[in-house]
Amino acid sequence: MLDQFKKIAELKKLQDSFKKEKITVEKEGILVEMNGNFEVENIKINTELSIEKQQEILKQCLNEAREDIQKKLAKVMMNSGIGF
Repeated sequence: MLDQFKKIAELKKLQDSFKKEKITVEKEGILVEMNGNFEVENIKINTELSIEKQQEILKQCLNEAREDIQKKLAKVMMNSGIGF
């Protein structure tokens, strides 16, 4: 039972550290920053592009940022040494 509480405490600490992880993706002047809790922290757009192009690139940036943060967090989890 004590081991389970230790694992829960370690997981909580790991989860708290995820928020500090950051990913930035930029394409054609459009930038997205996302943290390890999958919260978008910053978006910059390029007003020189059409609305349709901005929407397309923004979607690409958000998807890429989500994929990158998932990979990064999976690596952190694997290296954490916390067994399940």
